[in-house]
Parts: sequence; C-alpha cells; structure tokens
Amino acid sequence: MARLVSTSLVRGLVRSCRASSTATVSRPTFQQLMPYSSAPSGDSNVNEGTSTTRVAADPDTHQDFQPTSKGSGMSLHDIVAQDIKENPVLIYMKGYPDAPRCGFSALAVKVLQQYGVSISARDILSNMKLKESVKAHTNWPTFPQIFIKGEFVGGSDIILNMHQKGELKDLLGDINAQKGEQDSTP
Repeated sequence: MARLVSTSLVRGLVRSCRASSTATVSRPTFQQLMPYSSAPSGDSNVNEGTSTTRVAADPDTHQDFQPTSKGSGMSLHDIVAQDIKENPVLIYMKGYPDAPRCGFSALAVKVLQQYGVSISARDILSNMKLKESVKAHTNWPTFPQIFIKGEFVGGSDIILNMHQKGELKDLLGDINAQKGEQDSTP
C-alpha cells in the first residue's frame, strides 16, 4: 500500500513538472519566483520615502492591498558596512541560523553556537544584490561570510579550523564578557 501511494505521488509530481515546463511563460522563471518587483526605475537601492511595489505574480492587485516598501535611502554597500559595525558576530549566509539552506552555512552556525554568542545573520538568497554587495566588500567569492568584531574572518572552513585550534575561543571570549557586563548594568 505504501509503495502504491509513493509511486502515485512521484508520478503526480513528474506530471506537474512536465506540465509547468511546457507552458508558455512571459517572464523568465527567476523573475516569477521573486516576491516583489523592484521600484519603477528598476533600481531597488533607491527608496525615497514610501514607495509602492507590485506583487510580481499578481499584476491585478488593487492598490489598497499592494505591499509598501519603506526604504531608508541607504545603499547596499552602506547597509553591509553598518551591519558589520553594529554586530559583534555577523554571518552572511544561505538561509537563517534557525533554518540554514546550505551545509556550509549550517556548519558555521553550529560552530559559533558552541560559544553561546549572539549571532546576527542575513540571508543572501533573498536578495541577490545584497549578495553581490557583500562579495564586493570582502573580495571573497563564497558564502557563508563571517565577521567577528567588525573584521572579516572567512567562511565555514576557516571558522572550523580556528575552533579546532582554540583560536575562536580566544576571539569570541571577550564578546561573551561584554555581553554579560551589558546585561548586569542597571
């Protein structure tokens, strides 16, 4: 019985994939998967005040129900620099610490969690322009990219190596001490 159910599920998935791949589509697939279109000028970095964006999959959305974007007017380069400055432990990764979408990102998070530090993270898969901006900032092509105390440390392999040598404990030790001092001050 279980085999019959699994076989019919697989056949159904194959049929749906074939049907969707043969359909004529007006936009490339990557654009259909994007939740929102960019600003009318095409540059999503320019968000002056509140601008309305359209849901890419539903051009008939009534204006009252369209999502709004409240941009700060900051460029992505400025956002990356601010993230690095404000977060003692920051990881640009695929997914989030609670739900990594890549084995290397998951490894980096697990290693950092061993030290009990607060990890700030940004998902680079949700914003390809952010991903390119981070790459340009560090001149490092792969992800995850980990920053500790404002300095770029490297990826999961470097973090794991530092953990195994005991170097990461020394680097993260004072972050826990600073956090404890801030929590204890009235």
